[in-house]
Amino acid sequence: MIYILILISIIYLAFIVAFIIGFRKVALVKNKIKTPKNRFSVIIPFRNEAHNIPDLLQSLSTLNYPAELFEILLMNDDSSDNFNPIIEEFRTQNPHLNLRLLQNIRKTNSPKKDAINTAIKLANFEWIVTTDADCIVPKLWLQMFSQCIDEEKPFFISAPVKFRAQNSFLFHFQNLNFTSLMGSTIGGFGTEKPIMCNGANLCYRKETFLELRGFKGNTEIASGDDIFLLEKMFKAYPNKVKFLKSEETIVKTKAENTWKLFINQQIRWASKSASYKSIFAKFVGIVVFSENLLVLVLGIYAMLFPQNWLYFILVFTLKIIVDFMLIAQTAVFLKNTKSLKYYLFVSFLYPFFIVYIGYLSLFKNYEWKGRSFKK
Repeated sequence: MIYILILISIIYLAFIVAFIIGFRKVALVKNKIKTPKNRFSVIIPFRNEAHNIPDLLQSLSTLNYPAELFEILLMNDDSSDNFNPIIEEFRTQNPHLNLRLLQNIRKTNSPKKDAINTAIKLANFEWIVTTDADCIVPKLWLQMFSQCIDEEKPFFISAPVKFRAQNSFLFHFQNLNFTSLMGSTIGGFGTEKPIMCNGANLCYRKETFLELRGFKGNTEIASGDDIFLLEKMFKAYPNKVKFLKSEETIVKTKAENTWKLFINQQIRWASKSASYKSIFAKFVGIVVFSENLLVLVLGIYAMLFPQNWLYFILVFTLKIIVDFMLIAQTAVFLKNTKSLKYYLFVSFLYPFFIVYIGYLSLFKNYEWKGRSFKK
């Protein structure tokens, strides 16, 4: 038994070290002020986001990119709030922007994938860019995507996302968790084994999306519009999938404002992992869960049998050291380091949290945008 526990810990540490190295292998990209020529259809699915849309629209209005080279497709997914006056006012104030308000056509169990599919069929331009209605995009967002397209010739580009700063323990807990995911995302691309991306900041070629039949094969899963598409793209064109590691492409999103919403979000994210096609991604998920379960079990064992405390101290110490290395370098890149002072305390809580979420994801349904979805 002890050898199995040691093996789990070694594999986990190896993965995190690989992500740390992979993160550093992904080059930091700066704006080279090139004349843009690529055309983008920016797709934003939304449902009851009237309280968030003004900030998003304001950020879109300040994009440093020729207005004739991009369009904005706002995909309404059966909203019941008073969003329309907000959009109409924005249109009036920004007549130079090509903005269309469209209605989602539901065909599957995944409203967001339906919205993106509907929008892509109506999109006029060659490149699809997706973000969420609770986000703020940076001024050079499309400029940097265009530069990456010209230099790297990719078919699929993932880019960074971070939380808008708040000051509560709930925020710092979420922020450390999210930063670790972003670090693993970038590290995965750096090791040429991408396992994650974030739909709040993606760019891909419309022609390739249609060629691979989009989301076909995973539309029964409500979420996963990002990761399942990444899997398809990477399988078909492994050398055409890139991560744009640029401070000028960091999209800011909102953290959840209650523990209930946060836990529900984590259940939703964890639930889709069972449907991953990538054996490697599944294996990483199993190892991460097993390592946190191992820390929890060893901690309880050390309390019951204090003479065996050394096993817990060794495993836990090595874990928090390598985890911190990954999270810290990611936080520095994201300019999002204030949560690091909570790292040690959160590290004691995290194994409980991961095991709890893993358990709930096996048995509990989840809610998303006011809808209930079954496992």
